[in-house]
Amino acid sequence: MPHWLDLMLSSLGPLLLAGLRFTVPLTLLSFSLGLMLGLVVAVVRLFAPTPFAAVVRFYVWIFRGTPLLVQLFLIFYGLPSVGIVLDAFPAALIGFTLNIGAYTSETIRATISSVPKGQWEAAYSIGMSWSQVMRRTILPQAARVAVPPLSNTFISLVKDTSLAAAITVPELFQAAQRIVATTYEPLILYIEAALIYLLMSSVLSQLQVRLEQRLGRYGGFLEARA
Repeated sequence: MPHWLDLMLSSLGPLLLAGLRFTVPLTLLSFSLGLMLGLVVAVVRLFAPTPFAAVVRFYVWIFRGTPLLVQLFLIFYGLPSVGIVLDAFPAALIGFTLNIGAYTSETIRATISSVPKGQWEAAYSIGMSWSQVMRRTILPQAARVAVPPLSNTFISLVKDTSLAAAITVPELFQAAQRIVATTYEPLILYIEAALIYLLMSSVLSQLQVRLEQRLGRYGGFLEARA
C-alpha cells in the first residue's frame, strides 16, 4: 500500500471523530442560534422604534464589516484582558452565532420586505393581530424565499468552522494539524481534510437542491390555488 494512502486511512478515523464531536455540533448550534438572533434583529430593524433599530443596525455593521477570524480572536484572546475568560468551544460558538446572526438578519429582513403589502392588508382585514399576521402569513411566505440564501450561509458555515482551530477548538482541521505535527506530512493531511469538507459541502448542496425543488412545487401549488 502506498505511504500516502496508508497515512490517509490511518488518520481518517481521528479526523471524522473530531468532525462529529466538534465541527458538526458547532455548525448546528451556531446556525440555529444565529438564525434565531437574525430573525429578532430583522424584526427589530423593520418594526421597532428608531433607537432600537439603530442599535441592531450598528451590530450588523460591525459583524458584517470585520473578519470572522478577528471576531473569534477578540472573544477568545481579547476578553480575558477585561476579566471575561471563556473556554474555546463556547467562545467559538458565541463568535459564529453573532456573525451568522448579522448575515441572516439581512436575508430575513429582505425576504420579509419582499412579501406584498396586500398580504398584510388581507390578514388584517380578517381580524388578525400583528403577531398572527407574522406567524401565519408573512413568515411562511418569507421562509420559502429565504431558503436558498440561508442554505448557502449554512454550507459556508460548515467550512468556516475550520477557523475555530485558530482558537484551539479541536475540530476537524485542528485534528489534521495535530497529526501533521507528528507525521510531518502536511500536504497529504491537509488534502484529506479538504476532501472531507468538500464531501460535507457536496452532500449539503444536494440536500439544498432537493429542498428548493420541493418548496418550488409547494409554492406552485399555492399559486395555482390562489
